[in-house]
Amino acid sequence: MSQPPLRAAIVPVTPLQQNCTLIWCTETMKAAVVDPGGDLPRIKAAIAKEGLTVEKILLTHGHIDHAGEAKPLSDDLGVPIEGPHEADRFWLSRLDEDGRNYGIRGVVFEPDRWLDDGDTVTVGNLTLDVYLTPGHTPGHVIFHHAPSNFAQVGDVLFQGSIGRTDFPLGSFDDLVRSVREKLWPLGDVAFVPGHGPASTFAHERRTNPFVGDAVLGK
Repeated sequence: MSQPPLRAAIVPVTPLQQNCTLIWCTETMKAAVVDPGGDLPRIKAAIAKEGLTVEKILLTHGHIDHAGEAKPLSDDLGVPIEGPHEADRFWLSRLDEDGRNYGIRGVVFEPDRWLDDGDTVTVGNLTLDVYLTPGHTPGHVIFHHAPSNFAQVGDVLFQGSIGRTDFPLGSFDDLVRSVREKLWPLGDVAFVPGHGPASTFAHERRTNPFVGDAVLGK
């Protein structure tokens, strides 16, 4: 049986159990680390276990548990950071302060490339589409690989829940709009959220008590 073009492995990091994810191209074994919020030794061990060559770091948004150690990992591996959208500059500029508040390491940085709606990112021979999905944070983005029906959605959508919107610059209305207008039109996509177990958009449309069709209407 042939290998799927994309594979992913979840590495839970930080006391908040954030789903740092390795995404790689099975043809080239080149990879991206998505949301390395902390626990770099654990992330590096997972990279070595899979035999991957990391070529970039991708960020869905600027919260401490997703981006706190992106800069140290970037420096260690000599790879660029892509994402999130520039509207999350507020969050990236306070990673050190938030790190102290949460008791975890946070290093302030500016990514090598800000991302916007309609951009693409590459991982080996894979091309992923970028969608701007504000609400949890104003500059939140998701990454979608259409050929694999796979998405990395950060803290927009969880199994049975949605991302918090009570942090500074959060917006419940924006988050619901992001799910309805950006995620649902992609079809029945399997997704890795920022926390908790994976799910599919179809399952969440049927059952999610915050953004399911029964709540929002079709």
